[in-house]
Amino acid sequence: MKKIVTILLLTIVAATMVIMTSIPTSMAPVVADPAIVLSSNIPGDATFGALPPNATNEQKLLAIQGDFDIYSWNTFIALNWPPGPDGNGDPNKTIGQDGDNDTVWEHYRDVADIFLPGGATPTYNGQTSVPAQCKASFKPGMRILSQVGKTPTVLTDFSQPFNTGPLIDQNGNYTRYEILVNKPMFDYILANKLYSKAGQKAFQGEVAFPCGGPTGPEGAIMVKSAWKVISPADRGRFHTETVLVYSPASQNPKYPASCSTKLMGLTGLHIGHKTDSASQWLWSTFEHVDNAPTEADVASKKFKNKYNYYNPKCTAANCPPNQVPPRPWNPTKVSAFHSQVVRMNMFKGNEFAFQSAAARNADALKLLLGVNAKSVWQNYELISTMWPTNTGKCQATPGDPLGTPAPNFLANTTLETYIQGMVPNASSNCIECHNNATMTNAKPSDFTYILQRAQ
Repeated sequence: MKKIVTILLLTIVAATMVIMTSIPTSMAPVVADPAIVLSSNIPGDATFGALPPNATNEQKLLAIQGDFDIYSWNTFIALNWPPGPDGNGDPNKTIGQDGDNDTVWEHYRDVADIFLPGGATPTYNGQTSVPAQCKASFKPGMRILSQVGKTPTVLTDFSQPFNTGPLIDQNGNYTRYEILVNKPMFDYILANKLYSKAGQKAFQGEVAFPCGGPTGPEGAIMVKSAWKVISPADRGRFHTETVLVYSPASQNPKYPASCSTKLMGLTGLHIGHKTDSASQWLWSTFEHVDNAPTEADVASKKFKNKYNYYNPKCTAANCPPNQVPPRPWNPTKVSAFHSQVVRMNMFKGNEFAFQSAAARNADALKLLLGVNAKSVWQNYELISTMWPTNTGKCQATPGDPLGTPAPNFLANTTLETYIQGMVPNASSNCIECHNNATMTNAKPSDFTYILQRAQ
């Protein structure tokens, strides 16, 4: 029997912060037991189980976070499901059955092929834009990675948020990024001609991407991914793709455009989904388990033998953590500087986020290993899900445009490496940061920066 979640007030007092959350009755129906499942169906929204009897406020918040984290894992599984000929998940296949597999989200439209020169009209299944330097090596279906930051800008692709700098792995190679959108998001951009500056100037009203519902189709989805160069010997630990890595010409420092074929391994995946229960979008962030140690690991000196972005043998004095690489930045060359990344504890006072993610990761791992003990997907973990605790159905509550997010801060070490922490208005907060996004005419763009790429 479906019921409606009604929580008048949740108050969590921890450390130096107080979270006051109100879950409106319009969020989503209660289901018997939300669970992580092996399914090719992308959930349109989170669903919620009944709260524990006589639960404390802390227990209620933990339970709700758990439901959002279940949603995140189900989204991750469906997006990484082997696709059929139409690009959707093939129900006759299973994620990881062959160890690794092509994925649904990799057939979404790259933003580079949406915002075309001269404001030309894009197509969802159109040809990939291939730079001249890549044409000799390009084969149909190949992807081209050029960004050296998750937030592309008109002038440079070198920055993570707030122009903090690139991420360089332990072999001296620059991490590459891409941003893709699903068809509902693409269709909205196309229908409203938001792919061009002229179209944005003529657009009337407010940008409002479609929302997914708990029993309906998915809403607008953005996927941001981070990749590192790997050796063939490491294929078994990563989702991999052979792609073209393109670096446009630069004047400072000066180097010509170049393009080369590389075997890349996925190290970070950030999923934003606009839903009925989150007009500010739901933000799910996943990482490779070998990316970096935590602050607690460093303090206890409990290290793995090898990390993607950390050298256990280098002291803090010689390799200070989370430092922006010194200029000049030249992604065409192997760098002598290697990023020494440590995952900072951003959940102080929000321990429910850490507890929930750990429990859901354990549940997902059992399922993935049950498919194939050699599944590469066992090497990815949910960091957390950020959600607005105060929101109406596909619209923000008046007077609270951010929706009072929980947890308060959330960062992916590959995507927000240098803005981890718990400093208001400075440290990574998905909803707060994306609330500043605008179109090329400075009008709000519904929590996405990609519309700034319009030409």
